[in-house]
Amino acid sequence: MLTLTGPRQRAAVATLIAFHIFIVIASNYLVQFPMQLLGWQTTWGAFSFPFIFLATDLTVRLLGKQPARRVIAYVMLPALLVSYAVSVVFQEGEFRGIAALLVFNSFVLRISLASFAAYAVGQLADIRVFDRLRQLPQWWIAPTASTVLGNLLDTFVFFAIAFWYSSNPFMAEHWVEIAIVDYVIKLMISLLLFIPLYGVLLSVLLRVMGAPATTKPSV
Repeated sequence: MLTLTGPRQRAAVATLIAFHIFIVIASNYLVQFPMQLLGWQTTWGAFSFPFIFLATDLTVRLLGKQPARRVIAYVMLPALLVSYAVSVVFQEGEFRGIAALLVFNSFVLRISLASFAAYAVGQLADIRVFDRLRQLPQWWIAPTASTVLGNLLDTFVFFAIAFWYSSNPFMAEHWVEIAIVDYVIKLMISLLLFIPLYGVLLSVLLRVMGAPATTKPSV
């Protein structure tokens, strides 16, 4: 863990909060758009949400458990409210105007609440379960374990809350299939792209934040 103080820590925390909120909002919006991949049903949200696990692991590794919990606490409510507003105003890719916010939208609200629950469960589990793995000299073990198990937990919590007996017939019928395919996509993206780049990104962040050489990751 890197110890940051003063303006440098505040800037790091603010940046991580903004990044977390952006990914949650984007994923809640993109999950409204089904797509087919090799004949299987999935959504565009599968390609954006893996970024949150990268951000979470970096948050815990760089700031420690307590600041990471604060980041997640600060993210939850703003992400829920803003993602609901964005998804209502631009539901299914169509601009419906600000007046749409005056009409209760249960479909979008379920997505936002599901994201809230899945994000909280997934990220808090990540901090508690995988923090010990981050103490190992092999930097890749923690993000890999977090990716495999964290994505599994998050995906099925989200889809069960959002689309089980949904008012959207397509999502209500196909949510289990979509959840499975989404998980596989997240896993492939994370393991093939994020894990190899993680060490490079971590080293860059440590240098930027002024970490001593002894805190840099090893293989």
